[in-house]
Amino acid sequence: WTNLLLFVPGAVTFGLGTWQIFRRQEKIKLLDHRSSRLGMEPLKGDEILISNNDLDSMEFRRIKSKGIYDEKNSVFIGPRSRSISGVTENGYYVITPLLPIQGDVESAQHPILVNRGWVPRSWRDKQPDSSNNDAESTSRNSSSSPRLDQSTATPWWRFWSKKPQAKVPATLSDRAVEVTGVVRGSEKPTIFVPANDPETLQWFYVDAGEIARACGLPEETTVYVEEITTEDVGRGKPRYPVPKDANALIRSSVMPQDHLNYTVTWYTLSAAVTLMAVKRLRPK
Repeated sequence: WTNLLLFVPGAVTFGLGTWQIFRRQEKIKLLDHRSSRLGMEPLKGDEILISNNDLDSMEFRRIKSKGIYDEKNSVFIGPRSRSISGVTENGYYVITPLLPIQGDVESAQHPILVNRGWVPRSWRDKQPDSSNNDAESTSRNSSSSPRLDQSTATPWWRFWSKKPQAKVPATLSDRAVEVTGVVRGSEKPTIFVPANDPETLQWFYVDAGEIARACGLPEETTVYVEEITTEDVGRGKPRYPVPKDANALIRSSVMPQDHLNYTVTWYTLSAAVTLMAVKRLRPK
């Protein structure tokens, strides 16, 4: 039995090499799946109605929709680092609700949470503190905002309801924007990532349902998308937020070629330690 133990390292490294082959095949299928989804025609208008049950079949589908950003309810996810020209800078992802436009067929019929991209810490710190202006903003919006439909005002008893209420759809205005993005799901944090704390506005990872509730949006029908761009965001003076590069969605930190390199490494190591074991047991 002692002699057989000499072959254990060879068997283990051989198994790791074989595992990398399976991982490579899985990664190829995953990237091909994303690429095929991104190549489909974008969803528009009332087509953008995705429930939690449909997320798996719709993730990585492109969407194109008009709406109005609810800047006051933006949340910042982070810190998240970004490397530009070899220089790493800490920052955040900014997620803003995109509200529907009444009567516009190119607008989604339900709110959308849009990850508009990365911003540096200095950009976030320059934004007005919405928590200090809640009362003033609420009063101003309810009395003078031209884009709210007063006929759909919220009854007084709704303020005591814990169930999120849908945002009042906005009417067409010059603040309307068109967003091109990709349907995504919530992030799955590791055990080392702290829990989100909406009460103190501390967001460490993307939980679409939790963010929707914090913004007062219906969790079941609020879609989470990442805004994308095909432009080279690394050139010229950046404009914040910086959307995600569309090509990054079909890349991975470990590509299929990397798995192949790992396979060769493990098999070579397996052959080497097995040969050493054979020589060790060979009679002199």
